[in-house]
Amino acid sequence: MEARDRLALSLDVDDLVEAMRLARLLRPWFGVAKIGIELYYAAGPEAIGALRGLGYSVFCDLKLHDIPTTVHRAARVLGALAVDFVNMHASGGEVMLRAGVEGFAAGALAGGLPPPRALAVTILTSEGERPPSVLAERVAAAVESGCAGIVCSAHDLHDARLLAPRMLTVVPGIRPEGVPAHDQAAPVTPRAAIDAGADILVIGRAVTAADDPVAAATALTASI
Repeated sequence: MEARDRLALSLDVDDLVEAMRLARLLRPWFGVAKIGIELYYAAGPEAIGALRGLGYSVFCDLKLHDIPTTVHRAARVLGALAVDFVNMHASGGEVMLRAGVEGFAAGALAGGLPPPRALAVTILTSEGERPPSVLAERVAAAVESGCAGIVCSAHDLHDARLLAPRMLTVVPGIRPEGVPAHDQAAPVTPRAAIDAGADILVIGRAVTAADDPVAAATALTASI
């Protein structure tokens, strides 16, 4: 992977114009654009096409969690829209995850698109403490369902790697030194996450809310 393909720009805004302003400004440092729930609800598929037009891979951070049939159908739509990554709650279980994986792949195949990658969210970074067995159960569900990767905190990376060494790891909760943690219960620096084995870092307010986003992105890249 190229360096910038390991950095996902979190566009957690509810306005497509603002999202595109940030995406254009920060394109030199980021290869993946993450569409959060706010932006998807505000702009829908238009946001996907607009960001792909800038050359980004698109990660729809929609955290699908419903009955298997509904998740399959929703994921199929996203696959047909050329979404590269979509995530689902691993707490939904293996059957639901598999339905999403299959639907996502089927949508891309029907559109003649490259195979996309479904991700399972293990434990939200805002959850804090929980029994160790929870991570093992959810990673196992991701593996058995055919997910390409998992979303987990950097603090869970070591254990997750032992459980599923070949899975892609996507890590949110990234905060450079001196940047407020906001609502993240387990923030880590970009360098620490890379050293722990993260494949893709999700970067949001540390850059987008900075007084000078370009300077913040430059410093962040230099730190890793």
